[in-house]
Amino acid sequence: MSAVPERAPECAPECAIDHDAAAALLHRRNRNEAVAAPPQWNGTLASILGHRSVRGFLPDAMPEGTLELLIAAAQSASTSSNLQVWSVVAVRDPARKARIADLAGDQQFIRDAPLMLVWLADLNRIDQIAADRQTQVEATHYTEAFILGVVDATLAAQTAFVAAESIGLGAVYVGAVRNHPEKIAAALNLPPHVFAVFGMAVGYPDPARETGIKPRLPQEVVLHHEQYDSALKRDAIERYNHVARAFMSEQGMQEQDWTLQATNRLKDIPALHGRDRMKEALLNLGFELR
Repeated sequence: MSAVPERAPECAPECAIDHDAAAALLHRRNRNEAVAAPPQWNGTLASILGHRSVRGFLPDAMPEGTLELLIAAAQSASTSSNLQVWSVVAVRDPARKARIADLAGDQQFIRDAPLMLVWLADLNRIDQIAADRQTQVEATHYTEAFILGVVDATLAAQTAFVAAESIGLGAVYVGAVRNHPEKIAAALNLPPHVFAVFGMAVGYPDPARETGIKPRLPQEVVLHHEQYDSALKRDAIERYNHVARAFMSEQGMQEQDWTLQATNRLKDIPALHGRDRMKEALLNLGFELR
C-alpha cells in the first residue's frame, strides 16, 4: 500500500480554473464591478466563493458513509489547545426532526432535509474525563471555557459545511435552535455542561428552489489595516443597500435596505426571539460562566 501524502499535490497548469470564471464568481459574491481576475485560484476557492444557504431539499438519501466523511472533515478543523470541546448530534428520525423544527421557528426545511446536525459546545466530556481520573478541571466553569466550546463547534461545523458543498450537498445553519435551549437539550438528551450552538440542515439541493449567491458587505467595510478604523463607511454601506435590494428583487423577496434589516434584527428584546434569556438558560444547563 502506498503511503498517504502529507499534502495534496499542487494543481498542475492544465487543471487551472478559468480566471474569467473566477472573476465572475468573485463579482457575484460582492457585486464589485471593478473586481479583477485573482492571482491564484483553485477548486477549493471556487467552492467556498460559491457558498449559498439551501432551504429547499430533495428527499434523496445520502450515500452510506457520507455523514462519517463530513465528521472527519469537521475533525480536521483547528481546535483550541487540542481540547476538542465540541460534539454533534446527527438527527435523521422524522419525529425528532419535527420536534426540533417546532422549537426552531417552525421551519419546514428542517423536516424536509434528510439530515439535521446539531453542533454542540461540549464541556461535559472533559468533566467526565476529570472525574474518571479523580482530578479537577475548575476552569470549565469559566466563561472562557464556554467560548472555547462555541469556537470549536463553529470551526468544526464550517469545515463540515465546506466539505458538504464540495461533494454536491447543500446546507443551511439554524441559529433558531437557541430560541429554546433547555427544550432542545431535552429533545437531544444533552447532559449538563453541553449547549446547542446551532443546527445545520443538510441534503441535496432542490434545483427548483435554488437560491443565489448572497452579496456581502464591501471589503472596505470589514477589512482593516494595522489598526481598527472606527469611521463608518457610509458611502460603501449605502452602495451595499442598493446591492442587497437588487439581490432581494432577483430572489423574489421583499426588498429592504440591509441597514434596516440589520438594525431591526437587534432593535429590541422581542427581536431576539426568546434569546434574551440566554444567560439564564446557560446557567440552567450547567454553565456557571464565572
